[in-house]
Amino acid sequence: MSLLEDINDDEPEIEDEESPFKSADSRQLNLICDGDKQRTITTGITSDYNIKVIYDGSKSDTIKLSVNIFTSASLGEHAAEWIIEVQQKGEKNPWEVTRTSIMDKEVKFQPNETIDLVLKVTSPKGARYGDTINVALMATSVSDPALNSTIQTATTAKQSVLAIKTQIGHERAVADTLSSRATDIGVLSILCPAPLRGYVLVEAMNTDRLDEVVRSIKRARGIVQGEMKIEEIEHYLTPKPLVSGIVEGDIVELIAGPFKGEKARVQNIDEPKEEITVELFEALVPIPVTIKGDSVRVLEKEK
Repeated sequence: MSLLEDINDDEPEIEDEESPFKSADSRQLNLICDGDKQRTITTGITSDYNIKVIYDGSKSDTIKLSVNIFTSASLGEHAAEWIIEVQQKGEKNPWEVTRTSIMDKEVKFQPNETIDLVLKVTSPKGARYGDTINVALMATSVSDPALNSTIQTATTAKQSVLAIKTQIGHERAVADTLSSRATDIGVLSILCPAPLRGYVLVEAMNTDRLDEVVRSIKRARGIVQGEMKIEEIEHYLTPKPLVSGIVEGDIVELIAGPFKGEKARVQNIDEPKEEITVELFEALVPIPVTIKGDSVRVLEKEK
């Protein structure tokens, strides 16, 4: 063994010591949103984003919370302003945010503390379909700006589906009048289903302006409180087959064609072609007649 090797063997092993600054580097700061960060809401409605600010550190620290607002290209300077508020759990007064300013607030965090925030985004009554507002919430350590976390939400305005009550038998007249006055009030569509007596369905953005217009329409009785879900009116949007509700053996009256006014019994139904074959009661010779399903009116159902 060489002298150098002998000296090295006699040297005591020195254990690595942790740097006194290592604990500071282990701190973490996270923002977590409970639920979807992209939502659609109708005008005048508030969407609550529940957000947790999680500080993981052995020492207390001051965290600066900042809110930035980014609007979609369709929102110009004169567009209706969305209402943005941040509410900290345990505090009575929310932090208000405007489109033209950035909200900053410093909060003292204890070691390993989590605080709950509610980001409230309210769509204005004057919002247009598809208007979107993006809100970015950022948490930054005052002592170490490199320690930060950001979360962003996107909220889009959509139409409301409302029912207008009318006098029975005057649904179409109310719908036509509303259509002629619907300019600049955000009405997207008007539906007047024949089976729905006494009501007209409307898709609209500015519900306040719609209410004003409806009040001025003769034979309209006002807007029914509460919005409707699209699932509730889907059956009005899908046309039924012409032979729907007709079965073999039904007694019908022909309401169109050369045999208009004649009564007959249904002999056969062809659903793909939407045609029915009937036998006329008053014909001298019983001859089957094939007609479209919308050319008859059912008088008596098969027992």
